[in-house]
Amino acid sequence: MSALVPLGRVRDRSREVAGRWMPAPLRAMREEIDARLAELPTTLNEYGVDPFGYDPRYAAPYLLPALFFYRYWFRVATHGIERVPSGRVLLIANHGGNTFAFDGAMLAMALLLEARPPRAVRGMAEYYLPTIPFFGTLMHRTGSVVGTPRNCEQLLERGEAIMVFPEGERGFVKTYRERYQLQRFGLGFMRLALETDTPIVPIGIVGSEEQSPGLVRSRWLGRLIGAPVAPITLTMPWLGLAGMIPLPVKFQIRFGEPLHFEGDSNEEDAEVERKVDVVKDAIRGLIAEGLEARRGWFA
Repeated sequence: MSALVPLGRVRDRSREVAGRWMPAPLRAMREEIDARLAELPTTLNEYGVDPFGYDPRYAAPYLLPALFFYRYWFRVATHGIERVPSGRVLLIANHGGNTFAFDGAMLAMALLLEARPPRAVRGMAEYYLPTIPFFGTLMHRTGSVVGTPRNCEQLLERGEAIMVFPEGERGFVKTYRERYQLQRFGLGFMRLALETDTPIVPIGIVGSEEQSPGLVRSRWLGRLIGAPVAPITLTMPWLGLAGMIPLPVKFQIRFGEPLHFEGDSNEEDAEVERKVDVVKDAIRGLIAEGLEARRGWFA
């Protein structure tokens, strides 16, 4: 009887064979991703997976198109990334995009490619996302988890960097006239920071509001796809799946100074909201810096 070959070894072998057939530029990008993943401080078990299902080897092929978008499509410029502290941290940013959360993908790529050492940013997904066929497995294998308080606490206990967009779908699906107008922030991230004594890094992202300019927020269309709301944009749904392709706008990601808060995580909402407003004002300032610095959508 033949011996079983570990799945990880099979994957490594298949990647090696596939790599031989890649054009040189793609092979160089893949090698860069593999090198950065090898430096991650994330603790994995004997199967190369963490307790939440994150598998860097599984994620690697999906990072290749993300690297293309980061370097060549959106030409992402980062400012102040050295301000992100080591250890557990909450990365709190504005949200936009309408069709696909490229802001989250680009933020994660910035920490993987530009931070020293690289960080695997963990995303907090909306509760309905794992119900989308095939998306649940992809979400967990590439590092995201459902955004429950317990999941967040456990990730922070492991010293992870967690990315949170407190506007949720209110910020993600917006019309162009609402661009860069911060929507109501949820309070959960602040209660989590208070309970776990975790620093917060405010982040302003410029570019995501122009990638797929929104015309209408449609709850009717959202119900058809199992989401709370869906956008009608310049290209969606008119161009079908091609409407998901974003405009090649230039992204800026600006990292603010870490913020530390003290207090009781069970405080009244009004008191927590005052602390949230400090973060919101910092993000608003970072967005303003980015908008002032750019020369247009594409530069």
